[in-house]
Amino acid sequence: MTPKSRITRKTRETDIDLELELDGAGAVEIDTGIPFLDHMLHLFAAHGYFDLKVKAMGDLEVDEHHTVEDIGICLGHAFKEALLARPGFRRFGHARVPMDEALAEVTVDLSNRPYLHFDVTFAPGGAGLDPQLVKEFWRAVSLHGGMTLHIEVPYGENTHHIIEAVFKAAGRALDAATQPEPRAQGTPSTKGVL
Repeated sequence: MTPKSRITRKTRETDIDLELELDGAGAVEIDTGIPFLDHMLHLFAAHGYFDLKVKAMGDLEVDEHHTVEDIGICLGHAFKEALLARPGFRRFGHARVPMDEALAEVTVDLSNRPYLHFDVTFAPGGAGLDPQLVKEFWRAVSLHGGMTLHIEVPYGENTHHIIEAVFKAAGRALDAATQPEPRAQGTPSTKGVL
């Protein structure tokens, strides 16, 4: 069975259709209505070698919060669902990725125990997305994907570079964690269940 999923979410604030294939090539079709988020999701998929399709319509006339958070919810659910087709996956992943002067470190445990540690200080100055929403996005991914997720940026000066390094590192860490472990005998836990 191919580890892929399709998640739809329709609320009074957003309408989202998201498709994820874990064993992809980084192919994307992304239209969230937020160009900077489109760019970050493209980088995430490319560096994680995930095929990702996202079509989202949200109440952007209010602000970007609902759209960003709900896409995170859908992405978390998509990982959780896709992994049902791969019982013997590595579970843990880690990546350190530089983007010019910024360095991001992401560590993940696909444990079904959601927790987000987010130690990122954004520099003054803008990016194409409110930096506060970056944390909200990853919180939603972690919570709805059942992930323990640690995101740290020990240094960086440019907000765009910091956010970009985070998305690239997250893609690489999740790629490592979702890979099949040929030595595994079923669920990657001594408890026998995640």
